[in-house]
Amino acid sequence: MKRICSIYKSPRKNEMYLYVLKADGLERVPEALLPFFGKPVHAFDLVLTPERQLAREDIAKVLENLEQQGYHLQMPPVEDEYIEHLPEELLRRNDPV
Repeated sequence: MKRICSIYKSPRKNEMYLYVLKADGLERVPEALLPFFGKPVHAFDLVLTPERQLAREDIAKVLENLEQQGYHLQMPPVEDEYIEHLPEELLRRNDPV
């Protein structure tokens, strides 16, 4: 199954992306998701097939979510959240521990 997909990035959360079928646009994305995600910013369009590999997502899961719910939400990597929540003094520390 080949799907033409539009990818949107979140203006609120770095490395959070929303995959939707290009033909549907954002119409199948739940309204409740948008306050958390922010106003979607179109990043690019992509042809998805089961043979294609994605850097951080399982292509089978992306295609399944697009088919069943009309969108796929790619969350940022866990490491980013950890680093963002470190105390400021640890992020600026220059001397070895």
